[in-house]
Amino acid sequence: MAKKQEPRFALEPLGEKQHRAAFSCDVEALDSYLHKQAGQDARKRAAVPFVATTDGQTIAGYYTLSQFAIGLDAIPEQVAKRLPKYPMVSATLLGRLAVSTEFRGRGLGEILLMDALHRSLDSSKQIASAGVIVDARDESAAGFYRRYGFVELPKIEKRLFLPMGTVERLFRKGR
Repeated sequence: MAKKQEPRFALEPLGEKQHRAAFSCDVEALDSYLHKQAGQDARKRAAVPFVATTDGQTIAGYYTLSQFAIGLDAIPEQVAKRLPKYPMVSATLLGRLAVSTEFRGRGLGEILLMDALHRSLDSSKQIASAGVIVDARDESAAGFYRRYGFVELPKIEKRLFLPMGTVERLFRKGR
């Protein structure tokens, strides 16, 4: 019997051709954002949504990236000591990350995260970014990010930070 082949995902900025209304990850806020707000955020340059598709139209997952600034005093001391000593440091915000219920358990969360980190690293070479910030919606999500080296920011609940140097090392190791 032939083994069922896992789909290959194309990762690209959200466009008009993708079917946003069909996406469901069973988290109302994430579904609603993609259905109603993501296109507007992209047009207004508030965030750049990226989607994973299998056929160019069906959205299997998505994430958003935008610029962000955070107070140096909000970053754990062991991380902050390696950053510039400005009151605020620039960062890249991984604002949302969601996988469709139909595509769960296939490693797409990691694929989306690695794509987001790679784009963040590339962007940081043109527009300064000390790291990537994410707001985990719950402990399960926080655990997912911690597995990749994100550290919690003690002054802001459920906010995690990954220094850009760590991102660079992730890709040097060939993850």
